[in-house]
Amino acid sequence: MDLSDKVAIITGVSKGIGLATVEALLAKGMTVAGWGRTAPAEFQHPRFHFIECDVRDEKSVQKAFATTTKQLGEEVHVLVNNAGLGISGEVDGFSSDDWRLMFDTNVHGTFYCTQAVLPAMKKQQLGHIFNISSIAGTTGIEKMAGYCASKFAVRGFSQSLFKEVRKDGIKVTCIYPGSTQTNFFDDIPGVEANEGMMQPQDIADTMVYALETPFNFHLVDIEMRPLQPKK
Repeated sequence: MDLSDKVAIITGVSKGIGLATVEALLAKGMTVAGWGRTAPAEFQHPRFHFIECDVRDEKSVQKAFATTTKQLGEEVHVLVNNAGLGISGEVDGFSSDDWRLMFDTNVHGTFYCTQAVLPAMKKQQLGHIFNISSIAGTTGIEKMAGYCASKFAVRGFSQSLFKEVRKDGIKVTCIYPGSTQTNFFDDIPGVEANEGMMQPQDIADTMVYALETPFNFHLVDIEMRPLQPKK
C-alpha cells in the first residue's frame, strides 16, 4: 500500500506500541485517528486527531468511528487494534471482574473496532487490519491464564477474519510481540521492563513493513522476540 494521504485508526495511543505506531505512520505521510481513553501527553501533529473512545463499549466505538469519518472522510485504510491490558494471578484466586475486563478490552474491543471499519474497507476493496496479540497468544504462561486466554482469542479471531476478507482486498496481520519495554510490566510481579527487551518502535516498524508489501500477498502471523534478552 502507498501510505501517503491514507487514513489509519489506531487504538490505545497514549503511550507504548500505540504511540510509536502513530509516529511511524505519520512519518509515512498518513493521517492518523488515535482512539483511546487518554490522549498522548504533549503530542501534537497536524495529521494526528485524538478521538476519545473506550473500546470496551460498543456504542463508544460507533461514536468514535462516526466522528473519524466526519473529520477525515469516508475512507479508512488501516486499523491497528492495539488497546489491551494484562492482569496476573492464579486461577483459583483470580477476580472475575478482572477476567471480564481483559476480555472486554482485548477481545470484544478488537471485534467492535474491526466490525466498524469493514464496510468502508470492503467498499474500497483495500485495507489492512493489524491485531496486536502477544507471545501469550501462542503459549500458556503461569499466573497469566486470563491474559493468555484473551490473546489466544485474538489469534483465533485474526486467523478466521483473514479468510473471510482477503477476497475483498483486505489484509489481516496478527502480531505476537515478546517482551517489549513498555509500561505493561508495571503491574506484573517479578518482571521489570529493561533495555534487553524490544522497543515499541520495533513493533511499529514491522507494521510499516507489512503495510508496504505488494498487494498480491499479506503476512498473516508475525512472531517477534528480543534477540539478546536479559536473564
